[in-house]
Amino acid sequence: MSEIATIENMSAVHSQNIFGSFDEFAKKIEKTLYVSIIYRNDTVKITGEKAQVKRAEEVINNLLTLSIRGNTITEQNVEYAIALSMEGKTEKIVDIDSDILTRTVSGKPIKPKTLNQKKYTDAIKKNTITIGIGPAGTGKTYLAMAMAIEAFKNNEVNRIILTRPAIEAGENLGFLPGDLQSKVDPYLRPLYDALYQIMGADSFIHNSEKGLIEVAPLAYMRGRTLDNAFIILDEAQNTTPAQMKMFLTRIGFSSKIVVTGDLTQKDLPKGQASGLETAVKVLENIEDIEIIKLTNLDVVRHPLVQKIVKAYEIYEKHKKK
Repeated sequence: MSEIATIENMSAVHSQNIFGSFDEFAKKIEKTLYVSIIYRNDTVKITGEKAQVKRAEEVINNLLTLSIRGNTITEQNVEYAIALSMEGKTEKIVDIDSDILTRTVSGKPIKPKTLNQKKYTDAIKKNTITIGIGPAGTGKTYLAMAMAIEAFKNNEVNRIILTRPAIEAGENLGFLPGDLQSKVDPYLRPLYDALYQIMGADSFIHNSEKGLIEVAPLAYMRGRTLDNAFIILDEAQNTTPAQMKMFLTRIGFSSKIVVTGDLTQKDLPKGQASGLETAVKVLENIEDIEIIKLTNLDVVRHPLVQKIVKAYEIYEKHKKK
C-alpha cells in the first residue's frame, strides 16, 4: 500500500541545494529508495511503500538541516545520508556538521563528514595515540593534519612532524637525481599538498625554515625523543614491526601521535609482516591508545572512489573463498 509523506516550508533555495542541478540528487534518492518525490509551492511530497517513504523523509530532512546550516549539499552527502538511512542511523548525521576542526587558508571549514570520521577525530582529541585504518579517500591523514595545524595555531604543541616510510609503490624508480631531500620528497608530496591547502605555502615555508614543521621520511625518526609535538605517521601499512615499534617509542611528554594506513595497499616485500597490522594486535587493549576503523562508506573523494573501494573489497572476499 502506498504511503505519502509531506515536508512543508522548504524554500526554493534549499530545495535546489538538496535536490541538485536538474534534480540529480532527488532522482538518486528516488532510484535508491524506490519512492517518488514531487516539490511544488515550498512543499515536498514523497510517495511509495511505508518503510521507504520514512527513509526518504529522514534523508531529506537531514539534508535540509545541513542546508539550513549553510552547507552546499554534495553527492557524497546524499549517498552517505541514504546509506545511513538504510542502517537506521540517519538521525545522527546532523550531529557531525557542527564540529569544525580548522579552516583552510581560503576560509573553507574542515570537519568530519561521516560518523566514523567524527569518531576518529574525537579519538584524536581524547587519546595520546590514535591509529586510523581505512581505504583511500576516507580522510585519515587530512583530518589528522587539520587537527595538528589547529593544535599548533593554539600553542597546544610547539611543532608538527609528518612522516611516512619511503617505499616505492610497486615501481622501481631507480637512482633519482639530487640530494637526499630531493630523493625522498616525491614520497612526501601528498603531505606537502595538504599542508599548502590548509595553512598556505608561505606559512608552511616560514614555519618549516624555523624547524617548527617537519616533513621527513620515517628513517629520520630513529634515536629522537619528541616532546610537545603533534606527530603523524602516514602510510603506516608499509612499516615493518621494528620500524613501528621504533616510531611509537619516540613519543615524549605533551605529544600526540596519529598513525594512519590502509592494510589493503601494502607495498612491503612478499612475506614481510606489516608494522601496522602487528601494532593493531599488540596495542588494542592499552589505555590512551585507540584504534578506529573506517570503511568504504567513509570515502569522501569522488563518489566513484567509494564504488571502486567496495568493488575491490568484494573481489578480495571472493578470492579468499
